[in-house]
Amino acid sequence: MKINLLSCDAQRPDRRAISKCIAGISTVGDSLANELTSILLEGDPVDIEIEDKNRGSALRDLRKLDIDYEIIE
Repeated sequence: MKINLLSCDAQRPDRRAISKCIAGISTVGDSLANELTSILLEGDPVDIEIEDKNRGSALRDLRKLDIDYEIIE
């Protein structure tokens, strides 16, 4: 399943927690997750792909971090 991470609405976003979440739910490594986190916090959307078996917990983790997303497919 592909999702588009649109923005992070947290008042004080935890860059490390967001990066760990992205690395944990998607197929990207830690360094790419750090880059994607920087892009997201700068205000640009980020596309990631997550496995269907992690779908429920992945979306819940994104909501906990106040990350807005849209499901692409």
